[in-house]
Amino acid sequence: MTPDFVIGFARGAIEMTLLIAMPMLGIGLLVGLTVGLFQAVTQIQEMTLTFIPKILAVFAALIFFGPWLLNKITGYTADLITNIPNYIG
Repeated sequence: MTPDFVIGFARGAIEMTLLIAMPMLGIGLLVGLTVGLFQAVTQIQEMTLTFIPKILAVFAALIFFGPWLLNKITGYTADLITNIPNYIG
């Protein structure tokens, strides 16, 4: 194994991790900004008002993006398992 191979392998893993996490993080960010703007406009400073909508939005994103995420993860894992002989030799 060359250093370039290890760096490429780690880079692919990090890219897959970011790709999988991005939908939930993005939706959580949008909901957080929306609720924060609502709190600033109405001057309501309740902590549960920010916490519960984000949890519900991330849960809905998991349900909505779940099949796509599962397809990506299984495809990446199958590719890793299939190429094990290439990685060793």
